[in-house]
Amino acid sequence: MNLEKILAGKKIRPTQTRREILELLYREACPLTAGDIISLQKGKAADRVTIYRTLYTLAECGLVHQVQGLDGAWRFCAHPPAKHGCPGNHPHFLCRECGSMRCLTEQKLPWIEVPADIEVKGKQLVVYGLCSSCARKKKSSKGKTNN
Repeated sequence: MNLEKILAGKKIRPTQTRREILELLYREACPLTAGDIISLQKGKAADRVTIYRTLYTLAECGLVHQVQGLDGAWRFCAHPPAKHGCPGNHPHFLCRECGSMRCLTEQKLPWIEVPADIEVKGKQLVVYGLCSSCARKKKSSKGKTNN
């Protein structure tokens, strides 16, 4: 995937930080916070302000979508355009235990009719509970305490 071509197609200057963050989001394929991105880049990340500016720039041009979790943190995600026709017209699942979020790309958000004088800027649906890993841990720890 040619990230420079993807960025140039949106008339976004393909800086090293923009390429690195977009590549990371494509690779991880799940919504990440700026803090997650800093952790995953293991010390070689740009400063926090540059990362936030980059994420918002990528969101404004439609290369990534953003979703706010129940914790108030904004998470950003990118799907290769040919794969899902993203950005963001799908619900998300948030694990209340570990904080991981994943896209439910196989489902679409419902269509909502609004009055003609209203301008919608976004919509999101976050389903929450326990991911399979946390559910197994919880089930396993309950089994140990009952013995």
